[in-house]
Amino acid sequence: MADFDTDRLAVLARARSAGLGALIAVGYDLPSSRQAIDLAAQESDVYACVAIHPHHATDLTPVALAELEALASRPKVVGIGEIGLDFFRNLAPRDAQEAAFRAQLRLADALRLPVAIHDREAHHETMRILAEDAARLPAVVLHCFSGSEAMAAEAWSRGYFIGVGGPLTYPGAGALRETLAGAPRDRILLETDAPYLPPTPHRGKRNEPAYLQLVAERLATLWDAAPDGVAEAVTRNTCRAFGIPLEGARG
Repeated sequence: MADFDTDRLAVLARARSAGLGALIAVGYDLPSSRQAIDLAAQESDVYACVAIHPHHATDLTPVALAELEALASRPKVVGIGEIGLDFFRNLAPRDAQEAAFRAQLRLADALRLPVAIHDREAHHETMRILAEDAARLPAVVLHCFSGSEAMAAEAWSRGYFIGVGGPLTYPGAGALRETLAGAPRDRILLETDAPYLPPTPHRGKRNEPAYLQLVAERLATLWDAAPDGVAEAVTRNTCRAFGIPLEGARG
């Protein structure tokens, strides 16, 4: 995103210094998807996801879908995302969001790629569409999970992964922490959503990948585990979900 245009290489350097062995740059429209691919081509430890975010659902014309398919076939593209539904901001009509969501799930299925799901205030509809259209996908990641414990249990029963980031550290996130305390440890991924959702004590500032260390430490506390062990577990989970070689992703 433009938030990193002035210091992107420094941000990557800080991430590496914090122990991150690999990063996934996530597209949200065609231009950002192209940028993610370009960054992955330039940096050996960066991979890309490509997608049309629900905010931009009306942009998913047949021509745009064809370009997205071409982008998804490029080297180091490891998934389709963020795709899904956003009924909080409603920046695109709900029927357009659902149509774009389903079209990109079909694309992921055709290309045998995992998906990263954006779901905001649309839990029931998201899970319904995934049940109908995502059964054969290599992996489903519920990005920035904000659902209930029951939704998490349903997701895990289907074999989905849940992504968590900065909100895990927020004082008001007790329900999320309760859900994760008993989570299957092979189904949790850590993520930043940078530049958004920085962990405590960086709230109000730009988020960046180096801060993921703070999320890992908070998760380690919940699991009564060593931070290094948590880091190893979530690294394995991420590599399994997105088909990234494990040895190359260890920090």
